[in-house]
Amino acid sequence: QVQVVESGGGLVQPGGSLRLSCVASGSIFMLNAMDWYRQAPGKERELVAQTFSSGQTNYADSAKGRFSISSISRDNAKTTMYLQMNSLKPEDTAVYYCHAWGPGDYWGKGTLVTVSS
Repeated sequence: QVQVVESGGGLVQPGGSLRLSCVASGSIFMLNAMDWYRQAPGKERELVAQTFSSGQTNYADSAKGRFSISSISRDNAKTTMYLQMNSLKPEDTAVYYCHAWGPGDYWGKGTLVTVSS
């Protein structure tokens, strides 16, 4: 079993930066990958970025060049994943979700990012 908890959302002006964090705890050794998804009002949830246990990363076209995903494993029972978001745009406004998967599918409750002047 794996638990995931996001943090770091908030209000930021266009062009600003924000860093989201996700702590995954429990049986993290079994995970294949961890992802960031987002869901804007009235839209479907979409993949933003993902990091695999192999070290490979993948980004949505909308995130390339602006967002950076990374993870740090502190021990065998906890890992923290980050999403550094730069040059934020109003269209980045959404609830951002942490997702971990392997044998199992685990979602956080989300953290709201609002990009507005």
